[in-house]
Formats: sequence, C-alpha cells, structure tokens
Amino acid sequence: MRLLLGVGGGIAAYKAPDLVRRLRERGHEVRCVVTKHGARLVSCDALATVSGHPVRRSLWQAGGIEHIDLPRWCEGLVVAPATADLLAKFALGIADDLLTTLFLALEPHKPVWLCPAMNSVMWQKPQVQAHLRTLIERGARSIGPVSGALACGEHGIGAMADPQTIAEAVSAA
Repeated sequence: MRLLLGVGGGIAAYKAPDLVRRLRERGHEVRCVVTKHGARLVSCDALATVSGHPVRRSLWQAGGIEHIDLPRWCEGLVVAPATADLLAKFALGIADDLLTTLFLALEPHKPVWLCPAMNSVMWQKPQVQAHLRTLIERGARSIGPVSGALACGEHGIGAMADPQTIAEAVSAA
C-alpha cells in the first residue's frame, strides 16, 4: 500500500522514523509530510533516509501541486502524532499548511488512521474528544492513545501508540 505519513508537532514525532521502518518492513511504500512544528522535533533527513523519498514540508516547495498530487498518489494516510491542533483542523476543515490541505484533498474512500498523542489533560478535553468523534464518524480510524509515560514527566493516557502497534493496525486493514 502507498501510504502518506503525516507527522505533527508533538514530542512523539521522534517515533516517526521507527514507524516508517516498520511500515516498510510490511511492504508499504511511505512518503512523509511533516508540519512546521513536527520538523522541530524529528529530523527530516532521518525520515527521508528511512522512507527513501524526500520529505514534504510546505505548500510552497518547488514542483507540482503536492496538496493534490500526494493524496492522489497515496492509498491511505497515517497521522502520527495526531496532535490536538491537527484533530481540530481536520474536523473543522482548516487547511493552513501542506498536511491539513492534503487531508482535505484526500478522496473520501481512502483510509485515514489517526494516532493521537498529547498530555492527559488535553486528551480529556471535551473539544478534543468531539473533534476525534467527528473524524471517526466521517470514516477515520483511531489508533491510541495509550497510557504511559508522558513528555512532561507525568504518567497517564495520551502517549502515542507504539510504532509496531500502529504498523500492525494499518497492515491489517
């Protein structure tokens, strides 16, 4: 399966290269789109190396109309980490960067896997839950979050699911 991996600006972005590797081990071709904040947390060079493709970061990169070309190329979209910000933008149709714009350009029959990751307090907010519910009602699938150690030093629900678990869920679909 040809997959787009959208990497949001949560600390769990550091798991993205491992996720790419595990998806490729299962025979998927993976291309990465990283948000501005995601690029502060994970190396685009590392993602390009493990995916074998250049990383897309901007609507304004040279060549083509990637916000249309990438959704047409892919057979599914995985967003890991799916931050509270991304969940809200996806649910509300806000398209202010490459990832949110290509999400809107993705054909409705193509699967979307959201891998939420955020602090427990954020995760439990009614707004975040409502946005995720909206996306699930529209056909998206949620993988996680799980309970575990959080970047803030606390322990609770909100950790991104393990890359192995995500890759297995995507491959099983």
